[in-house]
Amino acid sequence: MSLRARAGGPQMMRLVGSDLACVRGGREVFRGVAFTVGAGEALLVTGPNGAGKSSLLRLVAGLVQPQQGRIELEGCDLELTIGEQAHYLGHQDALKPSLSVRENLGFWAAFLGGDAQKGDAALAAVGLNRLAHVPAIYLSAGQRRRLAVARLIAIERPIWLLDEPASTLDGAGQAMLTELMRAHLAGRGLILAASHGPIGLEGAQELRLGQQPDQRTQL
Repeated sequence: MSLRARAGGPQMMRLVGSDLACVRGGREVFRGVAFTVGAGEALLVTGPNGAGKSSLLRLVAGLVQPQQGRIELEGCDLELTIGEQAHYLGHQDALKPSLSVRENLGFWAAFLGGDAQKGDAALAAVGLNRLAHVPAIYLSAGQRRRLAVARLIAIERPIWLLDEPASTLDGAGQAMLTELMRAHLAGRGLILAASHGPIGLEGAQELRLGQQPDQRTQL
């Protein structure tokens, strides 16, 4: 990983959530949620609509504060927040319609402190290299999602927080995403993904919201 790490490095990374509770709009979304995910591991967050899957990812990203509980990251840069060491891929693809595919990726590289020279390789990896000069406004929903995914690999961060990452992707796009996630885990990265179904990662743990906390199974 390109991020600075303390002794032990990313291979010792561990993300721990303890006794988490979340309130949104005056409503308690969940309480007593706990999880532990280490380097090279994935946690699939499942549950019915409204159970708090997206809210949990936003808590980890630092976009929402928990009502109670703690989220701690061990084995990475102590000077950076968890959010600064994570990519959050939400429902919105966060693209500027007037900018080209390459310009959008360059914008995010500059904003997040990445290497803009990795942009073309990232576009090739998601199958958008031939559309590099096309304004994002002309992309299909699936192509927009591919461009959002390209940000994950163009700018190295050890934690991926993915909210329904395969939404709008066709079969080929889903297979591409699965291979990218496997490569990230093989490089000792860490993934939390909210999804209504399997995401193609054998051995991923499952945390199902809307039932007893920290009930996890192997997929």
